[in-house]
Amino acid sequence: MRIESDFLGEKHIHQDAYYGIHSVRARENFPDKTAFPVEWYRAMGIVKQACYQTVWSFKKAVAQKNPTKLQQLKLPDDQVLQSMIDACGQIGQGHFYNNFVVPAIQGGAGTSINMNINEIIANIALEKMGHLKGSYAIIDPIEQANIYQSTNDVVPTALKVAVLRMLNQLEESINEMRKPLETLEKQYRQNLRTGFTQMQQAVPSSFGHLFGAYNEAFSRDWWRVSKCFERIKTVNLGGGAIGSGIAIPRFYIVEVVLELKKLTGLPVTQNENLTESTSNLDSFVEVHAILKAHAVTLEKMVTDLRLLSSDLMQQKEIQLPPRQAGSSIMPGKINPVIPEFVITSAHRVYSNDMLITQLAAMGTLELNAYLPMIGHAMIESLNLLIGCNQTLANNLLSGLTIDVKRATENLYLSPSVCTALVPTIGYHQAAILSKTMRDNSCTIFEANVICGLLDNKLLKKYMEPGMLLQKGFSINDI
Repeated sequence: MRIESDFLGEKHIHQDAYYGIHSVRARENFPDKTAFPVEWYRAMGIVKQACYQTVWSFKKAVAQKNPTKLQQLKLPDDQVLQSMIDACGQIGQGHFYNNFVVPAIQGGAGTSINMNINEIIANIALEKMGHLKGSYAIIDPIEQANIYQSTNDVVPTALKVAVLRMLNQLEESINEMRKPLETLEKQYRQNLRTGFTQMQQAVPSSFGHLFGAYNEAFSRDWWRVSKCFERIKTVNLGGGAIGSGIAIPRFYIVEVVLELKKLTGLPVTQNENLTESTSNLDSFVEVHAILKAHAVTLEKMVTDLRLLSSDLMQQKEIQLPPRQAGSSIMPGKINPVIPEFVITSAHRVYSNDMLITQLAAMGTLELNAYLPMIGHAMIESLNLLIGCNQTLANNLLSGLTIDVKRATENLYLSPSVCTALVPTIGYHQAAILSKTMRDNSCTIFEANVICGLLDNKLLKKYMEPGMLLQKGFSINDI
């Protein structure tokens, strides 16, 4: 064991631990088991790396222009900076994540996040230099690891880096999910099915129309997600505690975000008003609203497919791919687990949307103390939506089958098909034909023989897919 101290007292820390006293206090204060997002943890590593590299550039600039000031500034020596930079590289890859002991649900506006990372960096760097963990006289988690930083600019910037990366993944997952949708749309463009309104048979449609409508909605989702980058890319790194830049070199303030942009390859830019960027989190509210809209589109589609493939449909036309046994007692039962996963995930996203909205509004004066929970909810929603798209593409849409023959037969047995004849025989005669179909449980062709309303050849012409699926009718069609 090693003993670490702060102004509140001392704590015994296991010698193998890369975390320190600040992390232990946070773990004791916040009795939550929810894991902090690894995506945010990794982003903290790369943001810290940008900070240290900017400090190094500042140090070189001072050495060239006014070397006598170096000793007064008390900047870390090159070996310390390099060791911390190397440590950040490892954190950026997700290493030492088991030493991040602060839970997702916490108080303190993210100070515990920052301190836990600082301690991990300091202790990794100490080991690299051949020293024991906890030798803070050489590398201190605050003096060196937190140089020219504040929790209030580093932590939200890292969150935005994590979100930007995940938005890229979300965009890709939407497009990957749309590929099998486009295939279904093209493959079944002219294959007839019965369209429904209010869960009642309505008018003739096609599977091409069905999947085309989904695909168009997801195309709109993709476009909206692509616009999220503009809202998230502005960061407050360099602003310090409240965005005023107090106690931070102007050189560092100007250069640090440029350094972060080089390291990440992301379109991050420094907000022109760092105070505003530090105190207001409405950009997360706006972006998550887009995520919620995507969740709505996902739920709408899978709810439809779950219904159309259910045993409630007496003549099932759509069959979902069987993915796992559906019961421990009912042999051979298969459940629509993929749609149910997506629906469950969508409702979690809706809950997160309300949570983010309320906590963003709870920001007070220059800071929002609830950033950790906002960030956790945002990352959880992104992970869920990415996962939904991936499982839909791989485990549902690519294996979905359609009984075209049955669907066509069902349509010609459905009184709803009579709507197509209204321009020719009028509403009331079409209603007679529809009632005859219901009363006799027969096709429209058989009902027409009974009613004698149309020449059979003309009826067959009107019932062809090309006629039923065209947009509107012309005089020549009558």
